[in-house]
Amino acid sequence: MTVDYLIYKCVLVLAVFAITLLVATYSTYAERKIAAFLQDRVGPDRAGPFGILQPLADAVKMFMKEEMIPSVSNKFLFIIGPGICMLTACMTGVVIPWGPSLTIGGKIYPLQITDLNIGILYLFGVISLGVYGIMIGGWASNNKFSLLGAIRASSQMISYEVAMGISIIALVMTTGTLSLGQIAEQQHSWHWNILVQPLGCLIFVICAFAETNRAPFDLPECETELVGGYHTEYSSMKLGFFLFAEYINMFISSAVIATFYFGGYNMPFIGRFVHDPNWTAILGFVFLFAKISFFIFFFMWVRWTLPRFRYDQLMNLGWKILIPLSILNLVITGAWMMRHEIIHYFVK
Repeated sequence: MTVDYLIYKCVLVLAVFAITLLVATYSTYAERKIAAFLQDRVGPDRAGPFGILQPLADAVKMFMKEEMIPSVSNKFLFIIGPGICMLTACMTGVVIPWGPSLTIGGKIYPLQITDLNIGILYLFGVISLGVYGIMIGGWASNNKFSLLGAIRASSQMISYEVAMGISIIALVMTTGTLSLGQIAEQQHSWHWNILVQPLGCLIFVICAFAETNRAPFDLPECETELVGGYHTEYSSMKLGFFLFAEYINMFISSAVIATFYFGGYNMPFIGRFVHDPNWTAILGFVFLFAKISFFIFFFMWVRWTLPRFRYDQLMNLGWKILIPLSILNLVITGAWMMRHEIIHYFVK
């Protein structure tokens, strides 16, 4: 591994980290503007033209607010909880292919930090760790509302990760790989996985809402019942970390949905008009971000359109509807892949 390649990887890590933070920051602005549009309001319009500097004003407010740590809390765990949420949210972007490879000086540089051959397992492993930050923060606060929110978050994530995992098994069966890079590469032209796994895609998207604690699955921070849920006792930038991690998870979830089912960085017919590999990589990056932007808008649209589920409805949807549907999708996928052997068996 050359020094140039190591420098390129370091630059790519910093670029992905910076883009993730920037998108998460301005997702807060987009959410408030979209909510205002759907509710026939103006939204933020004071900080800068059209309120474009509102996220910066919010960040300054978070940093400047007084730091409050309850005297009855477990101080070490109280501090480390938001850090775990933020760390796990930022770790997920390293396996996502952000575009085709660049060619610089005759050398090929992939727009992916690392293409693990078990990328899907890594992704689910890191996502599963995120609930520990919420659980630790809720328990360490020594507040009944925070603890209830943390318990809701853990039970919700456990319930919906089962259906999500089974839907991904069907995707792995059809693609034959656990590598996100290879999954994206296979979806050239119109060979998008949404066409062969429509039910799996629907299940995955619903579970992604539950995994990110977005409405109508925002039971862990239900204001009408739990004041603020697991982050009730938090203030200043610790509260900011919890809120920021949610938007990072929404951004990464949108990138994963686009990569798994909607072609990733691929766009039909682009090869007919663009032959330069570098321009193909740049346009692929732009196309991927267009898809991500659409899914971020979809997350926000659903939040300000649908009411919050009751807790029993949340559990019923996860265990009685989504898991049986994901198992059915798995069986149908297996039967379709073995259709020739099955037909041959019955004909014989």
